[in-house]
Amino acid sequence: MIEYANLVRLQNPPTVAAWSSVVGKKEGEGPLGACFDAVEQDAYFGKETWEQAESELQHRTLALLTEKSRIQPAEISCIFAGDLVNQCTSSTYALRHLDIPYLGIFGACATFAEGILLASVMQSGMSLPRCAVLTSSHYSSAERQFRFPLSYGGQRTPNAQWTCTAAGAVMLSPTDQPPYIRGVCAGRIRDQGITDASNMGAAMAPAAADTIARYLSATRSRPADYDAIVTGDLGLVGSRLLMQLMEQNGYDLRGVHRDCGVMMFDGKTQDTHAGGSGCGCSASIICGYFLPKLQSGEMRNVLYAATGALLSPMICQQGESIPGICHLVHFSHESGKENDA
Repeated sequence: MIEYANLVRLQNPPTVAAWSSVVGKKEGEGPLGACFDAVEQDAYFGKETWEQAESELQHRTLALLTEKSRIQPAEISCIFAGDLVNQCTSSTYALRHLDIPYLGIFGACATFAEGILLASVMQSGMSLPRCAVLTSSHYSSAERQFRFPLSYGGQRTPNAQWTCTAAGAVMLSPTDQPPYIRGVCAGRIRDQGITDASNMGAAMAPAAADTIARYLSATRSRPADYDAIVTGDLGLVGSRLLMQLMEQNGYDLRGVHRDCGVMMFDGKTQDTHAGGSGCGCSASIICGYFLPKLQSGEMRNVLYAATGALLSPMICQQGESIPGICHLVHFSHESGKENDA
């Protein structure tokens, strides 16, 4: 591994050997509905509570991953998993019966990229043969934790985003086939004093601009070198702010920037205001839309910069502002080994 101030270029790039995605009814009705492995019509996923539903969502997504990869749970070296519910309980309860070495992680909506970052570094540096990454979000469990009970009927502001009911999972292995993970970049906390918990896009955009600019600078690359620079999930408001911040840093993202929160829903017909959000939003879109294109070669290089608002209901009620984070993963159709030699 080669390190450049929070950036890691992987000399033995892991392969994303398999991926899976499961979403809810509303997400399945969106523009990308056909990309996902499964769409569940029942918001409860056959369970009694929203939190149990999210655990079931993760359980099904992992089951699909092991089926597609032909790797059984007992063969997984380690799994990195997280969600938005307090203490990552959805992940813990989804995995508690499987006997897999487990590292619970929390990066808010950046959790999937954080997990891939950690798994790829551990696999590349410690030669772990198989690492899985899994994350999810559920509209109903997140909404009542971070905002109001659903029965309250509160009105959403125009800059608010819709927490997606979705999950994504990947299996990393040393197999020599695309797509590869060429590099990763750990985010730095950025806080611009945003106190409105509904305006998460504005709170996260500075962190996205910081991480993307650092990666481009350290690798001496340009936005045009990538088929897409994908954020998740800034939504409409945060995406506009990111474009402005990157221009101030000397980078023009027009033509390559894609935001998973914007991609998930049809803003004209689905009434999601500023777009989608949640751990599972970008995770399911990376797995359902971008990784297949990277595998086939339709896309050659994609930067995935997942953003998270590191807030809690308690700290917001105390009047604190919302810190943001952004972790980055460089997916590629090429391993880059020849270029590194």
